[in-house]
Amino acid sequence: MSRWIARSIAAALLALASGGLALAQPASDPKPVEGDFIIHDFHFKSGETLPALRIHYTTFGHPVRDAAGHVTNAVIAMHGTGGSGTSLIRPIFSGVLFSPGGLLDAGRYYIILPDDIGHGKSSKPSDGLRAHFPHYDYADMVEAEHRLVTEGLHVDHLRLVMGTSMGCMHTFLWGETWPDAMDALMPLACLDVPIAGRNRLWRKMVVDAITSDPAWHGGDYTSQPREGMRTASDLITIAGSAPAQMQKALPTREAAEKYLDQRLQAEFTTEDANDVLYSTDSSRDYDASHLELIKAPVMWVNSADDFINPPELGIAEREVKRIAHARFVLIPISDQTHGHGTHTYAAVWKDYLAELLKESGR
Repeated sequence: MSRWIARSIAAALLALASGGLALAQPASDPKPVEGDFIIHDFHFKSGETLPALRIHYTTFGHPVRDAAGHVTNAVIAMHGTGGSGTSLIRPIFSGVLFSPGGLLDAGRYYIILPDDIGHGKSSKPSDGLRAHFPHYDYADMVEAEHRLVTEGLHVDHLRLVMGTSMGCMHTFLWGETWPDAMDALMPLACLDVPIAGRNRLWRKMVVDAITSDPAWHGGDYTSQPREGMRTASDLITIAGSAPAQMQKALPTREAAEKYLDQRLQAEFTTEDANDVLYSTDSSRDYDASHLELIKAPVMWVNSADDFINPPELGIAEREVKRIAHARFVLIPISDQTHGHGTHTYAAVWKDYLAELLKESGR
């Protein structure tokens, strides 16, 4: 199957798969700058510690400070499970938003794209500790994001906090934990309630598939637990699937089966089982349902073809009423939506971002 077909449905898959399929930036786009921030003696919610936690990040643009020294143009955009900050550097996301004239034009905004704990070039199990790496959760990840922004980059206020999938859930946690630290929030493709029901089932299936593989050896494997990873990949493919887009991209049995085989082969050469397990399970105690604490305006956007956050649950419509200044938008299924991965297709929801920026302008 051609790379075009793989690309055409990559964003319809969970960020775990799409992170490695990011497309190159057009030459005219602003140039990213990468860096590392080391947090010494980081204490995890589990009681575990790391003497040095590395948080990798990518930035676009430059901070602008007012007369009092406060940053006025900073934006943080947070990635999904298995992704990285650079997984958002794609024509369909950064190419739409960060380019000259875009809503988040890097000539005007200082954009921060962190690699979360366990992801990208930040500290993760596959660095060497394997299953002895601290068992991080979303609270740990958000704490590290906040310390990167405030201590590492010396940004004391954010014009916008936004995120996709896991980053969407982190967006709610930011708004509840530091309600005065931002002007606006844009969560894309998530819910605020604890992970339960079918959403928890498929995540637990991924974890169980890996740990029940005889090659697992408690996480100290000498080669990747292939059968467990195959099942995990299958589950993640379905969770992030976009039926309409996949039907077009894979119109025959042969095309669908060839795609699946090639996808699995690609993952076996790029993914580590401990990293997959940890990142998938990190949502286990997520709970951002303290919405009354949020002060900033919120534009919450999900899509109707999202397997992970199915609209028939009606949760977002109920929960959004608890936020003082918020709007929930459910994007109908169309040729422009890509299942859960719609969160990365900025052209689909950029008008709502424009509305939020206008409403929250200072």
